[in-house]
Amino acid sequence: MKTLRLILGDQLNSKHSWYKGNQDNYVYCLFEMQQETNYVKHHIQKIISFFAAMRSFAKTLESQNCEVIYYQLDTKENTQNLTDNLEQLIKKLGIKRFEYQEPDEYRLDKQLSNFSNTLNIETKIFSTEHFYTDRQDLSRFFKDKKQWIMESFYRDMRKKHNILMVANQPEGGKWNYDKSNRNKWKEKDRIPKYRAYKNEVSEIVALLNSQNINTIGHFDTKYLEYPINREQALDQLKYFCEHLLIHFGDYQDAMHTEQAYLFHSRLSFAMNCKIISPKAIVTTVLNYWRTHGETIDISQVEGFIRQIIGWREYMRGMYWALMPEYKTLNYLENSNTLPDFFWTGNTKMNCLKKTINNSLDNGYAHHIQRLMITGNFALLTQINPDEVDAWYLGIYIDAVEWVQLPNTRGMSQFADGGKIATKPYVSSGSYISKMSNYCD
Repeated sequence: MKTLRLILGDQLNSKHSWYKGNQDNYVYCLFEMQQETNYVKHHIQKIISFFAAMRSFAKTLESQNCEVIYYQLDTKENTQNLTDNLEQLIKKLGIKRFEYQEPDEYRLDKQLSNFSNTLNIETKIFSTEHFYTDRQDLSRFFKDKKQWIMESFYRDMRKKHNILMVANQPEGGKWNYDKSNRNKWKEKDRIPKYRAYKNEVSEIVALLNSQNINTIGHFDTKYLEYPINREQALDQLKYFCEHLLIHFGDYQDAMHTEQAYLFHSRLSFAMNCKIISPKAIVTTVLNYWRTHGETIDISQVEGFIRQIIGWREYMRGMYWALMPEYKTLNYLENSNTLPDFFWTGNTKMNCLKKTINNSLDNGYAHHIQRLMITGNFALLTQINPDEVDAWYLGIYIDAVEWVQLPNTRGMSQFADGGKIATKPYVSSGSYISKMSNYCD
């Protein structure tokens, strides 16, 4: 029975069970589409990264004797719409069964669900086999509780998966070393040069120009430096363990005018596209620390793991528990327009100038820059959360809605009235001065 299997751009998991066993009756399809490039205005590096990663993944499948149909943005048969492309292939190939993995974005989940209901062939939905939790685990965990606090969920995850635990107690005596993760970087601890990959993408850049795709941000080289396949992601993870983990926790909240990445891993895009799994990352980091514990404090490791098994899984659970209403919430009734300098970086406010230009140049800013600089300003000046969401979703290469929306509308803008953050995350310049050299 000929089966068509859809792979979305953030489902590039080469370890998925789909790819085990005989592949004779399966056809895999991946599409570059204006449906996805145009639903929000994206950073040029974000679109390049997705297309480069998708093309690399398609080649990996072909090397494993899988039959792959890949529509580039300018492929003649490409309708630029997901379900129209699928309908076309099902008819053309005489497909008798359609399979897809659960989308992690509500918009795509709805589109595929509606499409599947119209088909007169068998349809099956699979797990992406990526996360520690399923969509509804968080809702079940917090059932009948008034507040859904991340810390209690995080502790349960530690116990459930036996991560940094000794006899049902937290290893090192503490559940959370957040107080050790708030140091200002003062150059005494040298930051190694970040790992840069030479992914040649000039063909993709030319394609975006020829198709008049409207983007934001900068890209003035032919090489994309972020990891776009499993081999590069594993290499990046190894580099993080050997060179950056030692001070990750110390400076994970720090900001500096001359440092875009500090001790951060640069793995978020690869992880959010499922090129590498959170379990692989956590296991590798723990194993490395077990053999280098004399030089790496537990606070560095716990601070990193908390972001993955705590915050990341929590955000996904909140997204699926609260959508689709969540996307419309505006508890503070904020209605102002996002200033033009969010698109240009042209402002005299140094902290915003540095953070926004870093975002425009790299498609990246770490969580404190996103929360306490751009997010803080947007909240203080009462910007419409719809505009803030669109900017965050577009500008960062790792931004997919399930993780972007609850972080932005919930934690950053308090538009949900406290469902995620127990209080609005606003601060004066004293915090920014304490954590950075922006104010100097």
